[in-house]
Amino acid sequence: MAGATSPSQPCIFCQIARNSTSTPLLHSDDKVVAFQDIKPSAFRHYLVIPVEHIPTVRDLKRRNEDYTLVSHMLNVGQMLLRRDAPQSNQYRFGFHQPPLNSVDHLHLHCLALPFIPRWKHVKYLSLGPLGGFIEAEKLLEKIKPLSPIPS
Repeated sequence: MAGATSPSQPCIFCQIARNSTSTPLLHSDDKVVAFQDIKPSAFRHYLVIPVEHIPTVRDLKRRNEDYTLVSHMLNVGQMLLRRDAPQSNQYRFGFHQPPLNSVDHLHLHCLALPFIPRWKHVKYLSLGPLGGFIEAEKLLEKIKPLSPIPS
């Protein structure tokens, strides 16, 4: 599977998160880093990834830590697109679900539309129970802890 890692080939997103590549970072803090997608599908297309290796959305649970992390990822993505693409009138934020994820390291797609070329929108459709693309807000609903989140 694409994105799978082995001892001889560490996760490329882990390398980026540790700043051990030449990838320019748009944002970096103790929880996440953000950078441009190398194969952009929209006017602006950024990825926000956790510093900690989390393989996919399927590894997220109804825990405060996971909910807080995904919320932070979304906030960072929104801030970057508002800053870099204020003229865009539509943004999309979400995750590909297995088996359609390209790299086995959780990553939020942050898209300032339009899609370029237009047919690329197909990659960002929900396939319902089959998976596909899940909007960040919908994922947050799924992993929202049942007990209140401490402030």
